[in-house]
Amino acid sequence: MILSTTPTLEGHPIREYRGIVTGEAILGANVFKDLFAGIRDIVGGRSGVYERELGAARQIALDELANAAKKLGANAVVGIDLDYEVVGANGSMLMVSASGTAVVV
Repeated sequence: MILSTTPTLEGHPIREYRGIVTGEAILGANVFKDLFAGIRDIVGGRSGVYERELGAARQIALDELANAAKKLGANAVVGIDLDYEVVGANGSMLMVSASGTAVVV
């Protein structure tokens, strides 16, 4: 499965458009992770905990997107857009959504 943020794939002409596909991931943040990430942010530096959580959520959303495209008989997704949101009470959850167009190349 080819995944791309571009509307076309160089060297791979699009033969069929199969439809819009999406994938979402919502991950809750652990209270202890939040505490340590907050301390790390106060003293400076990067928050490795949040970076790992964000990476995991992004991968889940892209995997769901690819699976949805496969179900439509596509072998690529073009025009992928990734959106990041904080949701839930007091911003306690991280949501990543991915959308794109399933195609056959």
